[in-house]
Amino acid sequence: MELHDKMGNAESKYEPNFSIFVTSLGMQAMIFLGEMANPVNNETKVELDRARYMIETIALIKDKTKGNLSQEEQKLIDDVLYGLRLKYAEKTK
Repeated sequence: MELHDKMGNAESKYEPNFSIFVTSLGMQAMIFLGEMANPVNNETKVELDRARYMIETIALIKDKTKGNLSQEEQKLIDDVLYGLRLKYAEKTK
């Protein structure tokens, strides 16, 4: 589906991108793990239930896209999950 500006021209400078999508989910998880400040309110807060939800969501996406990712995309999602799971384990000790 194409987006159109006020003049009816197709919007082409913002293309959906799997890597950016996975990275943005990972950043949300890092915010919930208290590893990054929330960009909306600049607060750092640990919210483990929300972090776990984001990690499980990324794992779900990994499972549902199995066999359909490029090597780079597969490595990215594996690396993001590995890093987040380590951070989560540290926070729940």
